[in-house]
Amino acid sequence: MTVKRELLAYYEQDREHRRLREGRGRLEFWRTQDVLRRSLRPAPARVLDVGGGTGVHAEWLVADGYEVELLDPVPLHVERASELAGVTARLGDARELPVPDASADAVLLLGPLYHLAERADRVRALGEARRAVRPGGLVAAATINRYAAVHDTVYTGSYTEERQRKTAHVAAKDGIMLSPGRGFPAYFHDPDEVSVADAGLPGAQRYGLEGAFWLYGDIDDWLDDPERRTLLLDAQRSMESVPSLLGVSGHLLTIARRPGA
Repeated sequence: MTVKRELLAYYEQDREHRRLREGRGRLEFWRTQDVLRRSLRPAPARVLDVGGGTGVHAEWLVADGYEVELLDPVPLHVERASELAGVTARLGDARELPVPDASADAVLLLGPLYHLAERADRVRALGEARRAVRPGGLVAAATINRYAAVHDTVYTGSYTEERQRKTAHVAAKDGIMLSPGRGFPAYFHDPDEVSVADAGLPGAQRYGLEGAFWLYGDIDDWLDDPERRTLLLDAQRSMESVPSLLGVSGHLLTIARRPGA
């Protein structure tokens, strides 16, 4: 299937490589890692990392003993991920996975649903993940929360700009986020909207990844200090699935299992 030219051009600027490795993005990274380590079956197991970028999660999964195949539509991402020891990487689209049925123990969609503005495409990607995972296997889908742009633009100060403010509120209303200058849409989910059940994945568990902590002005200081970071991660773990707090996080992780086995 075709990936938008504007999307490829954006990611070919190599912005994704540092996003979860630096600054407050590390909170999303460590919380995703925490939830997955508690949810995945113990290694050895085969993980399909769909839309895995440059391999930020594939790298630690391999270190934990998992067999990881990364699929991504961006050639630069595949090139970078291929340089990681133990990671197999190739081009692929979440809506049409080039893998056999029931060939993975877990399928991760930690990025594709961000960029599928049409609901049919999101359900198709989740359905492909269900097809590719074995019965009883795990599907994990990351989504951006509906009000993330409003929160983020206030945090960064760009909310004072009318264009940024209007764009953020459009996303909060209908989920479509068209960032100025990017030329491609992102999709922001309401926490209750993630369509795993429609893809044949019932009984999903939802986890708010960052809570309100990603909006704290001194968040980098907490993340830089190992002791304070541990306290912060423990604090968010204690509230990660409280329904009234799910939408405060910048990102949500939804985990379900293919029926059977």
